[in-house]
Amino acid sequence: MRSSLGEIAEIKAGPSGARLKELGDHPRGVPVITPSDFTVDHRVSPLHVRRVPEEAGQHLEAYRLRAGDLLVVRQGTLGRLAVIGPAQETWVYGSSCLRVRLKDGVEVTSEYLAAYLSQPQTVERLKGTALSGTIPSFNAGALRSMEVVVPPLSRQGRIVEVLADMDEAIAAKIAVVERMEALRPSVFAALLERESV
Repeated sequence: MRSSLGEIAEIKAGPSGARLKELGDHPRGVPVITPSDFTVDHRVSPLHVRRVPEEAGQHLEAYRLRAGDLLVVRQGTLGRLAVIGPAQETWVYGSSCLRVRLKDGVEVTSEYLAAYLSQPQTVERLKGTALSGTIPSFNAGALRSMEVVVPPLSRQGRIVEVLADMDEAIAAKIAVVERMEALRPSVFAALLERESV
């Protein structure tokens, strides 16, 4: 089944920058997710999330997040996205993001949609809708009109499972490469010392 993203999900742009003018490193307040908080595995890292004071957050109720929402970068590095988990419930999102919230009753999972939207072909189609300018960007309308292939739920689950296995294997290989690169200078020094004895 093919559908436009707007048929299966509600898409809402983040608040204007003026509404986030108090965004900063406040010890308390409402966390605001920005693209810099996205991880390579489409999650949100809480390590450097900035906040707005509680009173400012009261005016951002329409931008509160739910588990299962997707955030898509709409300005700058287009195509990056994150799936919101239970830990980010009630947080809000910044002006550089679009929130994608699946409509009630649609047979699509957030994980499948994230996998679909992050495929290179989809990202290229998304970039093709970008508005020209100093910073590439696209609007909610462009995302709503994007075509999405929606297989049965059982197949969605299988696709997500296989891709997760592949991601795990890739991460393991990257870890080995990073370890070898870290060891290389000490191996070189040890070999040099042995040869000079």
